[in-house]
Amino acid sequence: MRIDIITVLPEILESPLNYSILKKAREKGLVEIHVHNLRHYSSDKHRRVDDYPFGGQAGMVLQCEPIDRAISSLKEQRDYDEVIYTSPDGETFNQPAANKLSLCRNLIILCGHYKGIDYRIREHLITKEISIGDYVLTGGELAAAIMTDAIVRLIPGAIGDEQSALSDSFQDNLLAPPVYTRPANYKGWEVPEILLSGHEAKIREWELQQSIKRTEKLRPDLL
Repeated sequence: MRIDIITVLPEILESPLNYSILKKAREKGLVEIHVHNLRHYSSDKHRRVDDYPFGGQAGMVLQCEPIDRAISSLKEQRDYDEVIYTSPDGETFNQPAANKLSLCRNLIILCGHYKGIDYRIREHLITKEISIGDYVLTGGELAAAIMTDAIVRLIPGAIGDEQSALSDSFQDNLLAPPVYTRPANYKGWEVPEILLSGHEAKIREWELQQSIKRTEKLRPDLL
């Protein structure tokens, strides 16, 4: 898989893309992640990529030309399954979306900034708009990092124990069951006895019931 991220602030992505599972997946050759500075695609001598919006609204808007040049340059080199724009009014990112995108070969993620991008880009070049929640961030870089992490960890081999990803919250529209580790008794706080029984079938049943109970209590909208 290859993920190309277009942004005006590439520095924000340096840390989240170069540690933990993402770093390991890149080192294993499971994914290529390339961050592109939108300013490098500007024809302005000052590398400007934004301007005032028509109509007198407040704020600044990312211009068509540099975005078009960046996306077109990438498309000349390979085909892309999706060209994603991080937008607060896009479809909400969730686990099923991450599952689906993890099956893609090539993705472009365009990070919004300021008041957003010239709407003509959204009309003509963007194939999918994604939001990570009903709130507004300064830019789409953190959203891009979150999506990339959620997608890459699902690629076979990215996680040492692949079954671990399959038991995460939301995979079956259920929250994950409680988890415990040693010691079995800490300050009188005891681990549920069933988990120490060694009876795998009963443990799996307990976990399912716990997942259902936690989902009913905390996220009934998932059921």
